[in-house]
Amino acid sequence: MFIGHFGLGLAGKAAAPRASLGTWFAAVQLLDLLWPVFLLLGLEHVRIAPGITRLTPLDFYDYPITHSLLGAVVWSVVFAALYGLLRPSARWGLAGLLGLGVLSHWVLDLLVHRPDLPLLPHGPYVGLGLWNVPAVALPLELALYLGGAALYLRRTRPRQLGGGAAGRWAIWLLLLALPGFWIAAALGPPPPGVRTLAWGGLMIWLFVAWAGWCDRRREPRPP
Repeated sequence: MFIGHFGLGLAGKAAAPRASLGTWFAAVQLLDLLWPVFLLLGLEHVRIAPGITRLTPLDFYDYPITHSLLGAVVWSVVFAALYGLLRPSARWGLAGLLGLGVLSHWVLDLLVHRPDLPLLPHGPYVGLGLWNVPAVALPLELALYLGGAALYLRRTRPRQLGGGAAGRWAIWLLLLALPGFWIAAALGPPPPGVRTLAWGGLMIWLFVAWAGWCDRRREPRPP
């Protein structure tokens, strides 16, 4: 799951606009934002095993810190607490919604992963395996993304003062770049090594920053 997570971030921004789109993207992708860091530190591990599923060549055999259910719950609480503490003007209810956004990542991954998602750091392992059913997994992920994008575009508009052309067009570039990245990863060859995979995974941080920049040039539509 990749753009499906961003779809929930877009929907979250539409429903709770006081947090920026960049913050929502950071929440729903937090587990995958941290995962490459732990790979590079040698604290989590993955194998490149072409054919292990029909849609991804990655064998996620050891990622208890970021992708166990327990780990996801802990990161959800940490994210919500940090947001509440760093943004004292925001309501804690919004912090809680962002925490649920973090947890949503694990729930969506549950749908597509084979049984390699640990409930506790070292099992038991679960996963519904939709990556082996592309006819279901791909339309589902695309529907989540398009639904979230439609909600965001319906609830926001270019900022009337100071938004400029960037407020109108930058978000469209972002919304097209995300599925482009997704398609390139799905159709391209397997990564040549784990370190290359990890450094490539860190590119998700660029989408978070890009989303925050775009969102500052947009504003909620009047009721």
